Amino acid sequence: MTMTSIGSETKNPAIAAVAMAAGPDLAALKAKQQATWSSGDYAVVGTTLQIVGESLAEAMDLRSGQSVLDVAAGNGNATLAAARRWCDVTSTDYVDALLALGGKRAEAEGLAVTFRHADAENLPFADASFDAVISTFGVMFTADHDRAAAELARVCRPGGRIGMANWTPDGFIGQMFKTIGKHVAPPPGAKSPALWGTRARIDEMFGGAARAIAAEPRQFVFRYRSTEHFLDIFRRFYGPTLKAFGALDEAGQKALAQDIAELIERFNRAGDGTLVVPSDYLEIVVTRR
Repeated sequence: MTMTSIGSETKNPAIAAVAMAAGPDLAALKAKQQATWSSGDYAVVGTTLQIVGESLAEAMDLRSGQSVLDVAAGNGNATLAAARRWCDVTSTDYVDALLALGGKRAEAEGLAVTFRHADAENLPFADASFDAVISTFGVMFTADHDRAAAELARVCRPGGRIGMANWTPDGFIGQMFKTIGKHVAPPPGAKSPALWGTRARIDEMFGGAARAIAAEPRQFVFRYRSTEHFLDIFRRFYGPTLKAFGALDEAGQKALAQDIAELIERFNRAGDGTLVVPSDYLEIVVTRR
């Protein structure tokens, strides 16, 4: 429930206070997030991130024949990385269009992958079903962080591994979401996805189920033709920025674009008019207790 909806439903401050105290409406937040990631075409951005899936597969030391679940897989970067290592991969997401794109990529490379619609907060698999569970820039965007983390741990067998790549709060993407939040406020009570990119939060969510946790800072480098090119791609294809711009009037859109451009310039190391922007993320490998 958003703060606007509380105000529109009742003028009674006591009732509004009780509603806010009950916490965020996670079902409504999830529906909004699903609509966000279904908008645009995430694959246009996602396909550029392939190297992260490859790095994570190596960090997890994936072996041929292992059963691997990719959660919030998007268009399948980590899925393909695991399949290239002859793993038995199941790729899941709650956006069917992205699963279809992942399927096309796997078919083009002759890789055998099972694709299945699934909610990261309610995975349709039995306990201890997989040797490895992975997610690159996916599960971090769930509405209920603790439930999603519990689901990753639940479906991973004892001694198996959970691997994630999550943007950090202080890196470029973390700062871009912070910049967007100054123009379009997130739903009340919603937790920042970038918390998944902090060791403290990972320990909090997975410590009880972990025999060991390794977390290494990494960088992905965005490479675009220019700042304008980056803004054009993200405004048209990347759900969160597409929705943010769509929620603003013309003046608001110009202000948001200017702030993102200034952020890019602070991070851009190209020096030749193109865009070369490093973005920090945390590469995490949890060994299941």
